[in-house]
Amino acid sequence: MNQLANLKVKIFADGADKSGMLDMYRKPYVKGFTTNPTLMRKAGVADYQAFARDVLAAIPDRPISFEVFADDRAGMERQAREIATWGENVYVKVPVTNTVGEPTYDLVHELSHDGIKVNVTAMMTLGQVREVAAAVAGGAPCYVSVFAGRIADTGRDPVPMMAKAVQILRASPNAELLWASPRELLNVFQADAIGCQVITATNDILRKIDLIGKDLGEYSLETARMFYHDALQAGFAL
Repeated sequence: MNQLANLKVKIFADGADKSGMLDMYRKPYVKGFTTNPTLMRKAGVADYQAFARDVLAAIPDRPISFEVFADDRAGMERQAREIATWGENVYVKVPVTNTVGEPTYDLVHELSHDGIKVNVTAMMTLGQVREVAAAVAGGAPCYVSVFAGRIADTGRDPVPMMAKAVQILRASPNAELLWASPRELLNVFQADAIGCQVITATNDILRKIDLIGKDLGEYSLETARMFYHDALQAGFAL
């Protein structure tokens, strides 16, 4: 846990299950929260606004991102301005493009310069990072969410790209780079090493924080015991 205390990167919890969010709210190392419509659907959320306001009442003092779900510019703008009224700690997630590939840079610029805190999401290229950095420069505080985990899913190493994104965003000091969709706890340390300001992770990954610095010999023994006891429980015989 000493290693965790020395990290500069801020850890956000990614999810849409209220009980899980409150569990992470009790962790002092969790500095904020992110959600998205997919996570909400998976969690069984039926009323978007009611869920959001309920969560914000329980978590009023850490940043929480809620995403627009319209696909046209006018609809995105209307939803973004509505979501922004829900709380001072709210960041409005705006996907970097709509479903037909039309960039949202102009909308991001308008919202950011109207004082709305945005979280530009679903980003995976440095070109997108450059465009967003220019769009939000001089605007309200914002997050630039690059999906490093999905980049890794394609067989590419996301670390060099994320390091370049850190450099690009230095020209926009109001913007913080957010490492999205991590696949393992190691990504927290990788994000920290390159100077990424924020990483968001699901509760499944964050629960592994207790393993930081664990003796590997002990971990090996526990793993062997797990296999043995699971075989017994299954009643396997040869």
